[in-house]
Amino acid sequence: MLDLTSDERRTLRARAHSLNPVVSISQSGLSESVVREINASLASHELIKIRVYSDDRAAREGFLATLCEQLHAAPVQHIGKLLVIWRPQPDKASPAGKARAGRPEPRRDKRSFQGA
Repeated sequence: MLDLTSDERRTLRARAHSLNPVVSISQSGLSESVVREINASLASHELIKIRVYSDDRAAREGFLATLCEQLHAAPVQHIGKLLVIWRPQPDKASPAGKARAGRPEPRRDKRSFQGA
């Protein structure tokens, strides 16, 4: 299981806010096919939400811990019946770098090219 700092976790929670759940865990629990689907989703998206249809909070926490252990992922958030987990893709190292990746570099003025 990966460990995240509080700043990394906050950044990932902000990114996950607009996501929709990609996988649902129903009454049958964590079956092998559900774990495979979560693994495939993590490989393509890196940050995912999972909806759990169980009223037992301890069971949901157990699902989160089991998934993070089996898939070498980091738990980001457990709020209500939603779980958010993150696993970095092999070419990306930190979640903080991902937040800046989509933005263009700021424009440089004339003085920044002179003498520096």
